Amino acid sequence: MARRLTCPYCYETFGPRDIQFRCTSRLSRTQKRCARSRDQVLADRTGQRAEVGPAFRADGRRPTALCPECDDETAYRICPVCRSTLPVEFGMVENRMIAMVGAKASGKTVYMTVLLHEMMNRAGAAYGASLMGADDATMLRYGSDYQDNLYRDGQMFPGTRTAVANDHRVEPLVFRLGLRRPGLFGPRLRHTVLSFFDTAGEDFNSRESVELNTRYLANADGVILLLDPLQMPGARQLALPGTALPGSEGVDAPVNVLGRVTNTLLAPGRDRSAGKVNTPVAVVFSKLDAFWHLLDTGSPLRRHRPPGERFDEEDSLSVHEEVRQLLKDWDGVPIDQILENSYARHRYFGVSALGRSPTGDARVAATGIQPYRVADPLLWLLKESGALPAGPGRGRG
Repeated sequence: MARRLTCPYCYETFGPRDIQFRCTSRLSRTQKRCARSRDQVLADRTGQRAEVGPAFRADGRRPTALCPECDDETAYRICPVCRSTLPVEFGMVENRMIAMVGAKASGKTVYMTVLLHEMMNRAGAAYGASLMGADDATMLRYGSDYQDNLYRDGQMFPGTRTAVANDHRVEPLVFRLGLRRPGLFGPRLRHTVLSFFDTAGEDFNSRESVELNTRYLANADGVILLLDPLQMPGARQLALPGTALPGSEGVDAPVNVLGRVTNTLLAPGRDRSAGKVNTPVAVVFSKLDAFWHLLDTGSPLRRHRPPGERFDEEDSLSVHEEVRQLLKDWDGVPIDQILENSYARHRYFGVSALGRSPTGDARVAATGIQPYRVADPLLWLLKESGALPAGPGRGRG
């Protein structure tokens, strides 16, 4: 079967040869210049209305092509479906689509912002990784709309707009991840394109909206499913006094969100193994700081990730089992049953993006952002795909 690629912007699939090119609209060696104009396909699919050079077909397996109109060489390779400019070396390095889903008010945007910040800084340094925006739009949007808002201004985010309110346009953040891997002749760098799409919780309130607004799930290489235990009746009453509790109006139960996502992934034609979803799913319980007072001092959820450049599978499994036990106290057994019966690969995680509940006026607490284990789910997905080696942390034997 011919290799298929997935666009990190629209999540449609195509073959390497199908990649198209866009003229630079510069003066060519033959003294011709193609005029810039609005690409209606690009505008309809992504909302980008700037004037650009014309698109044309050529062998997408090659890094460059000659424009048939002006004879100028271009390295601008574009998706044949949405016509977004593809990242440098797309199709030549590994591409992984990470779908991030969850119910309304589960903290997805805050979690994604802190996760990416940690991968650019502390977690990235610990694993010999570098993370950078793969395009100008990602660099600008992550800096101004996400990182500055939370880290500089200390301001929480308003609810994410639904795909319906956004005219069904997918606006993911696309990053280039570099990971050092040991090699026969010394360390080598392995690059991966990562695409994150932050969906609104309302996009999971009915099967129809899941089918309509989250087609990217079908082609995701890994799913981060964020669930808020404070939206579970059994856990809500156990939270630390003073914890900011999310409202219940318009909020669907975590088990229902999981059920609808599962129905989408189980649809005919999806990747399965022995009748189960084969896509690895990291099930992340957010806002864990609200329950630290209930955990034993020896709990794996009270310690930080072990040091080392390998994913510590032993530590991760300890966390998985601890969260699984907590689900019994949180009235979350149905969640565990769905995952056991429907997914070939899933793993539980407990995280805290902020380290403390935000203030009543929706600001970061005075103690600042103190993330706890936010990178673990992504690191596990990278390990599952073979991009990150597994092994014990340093000093654990």
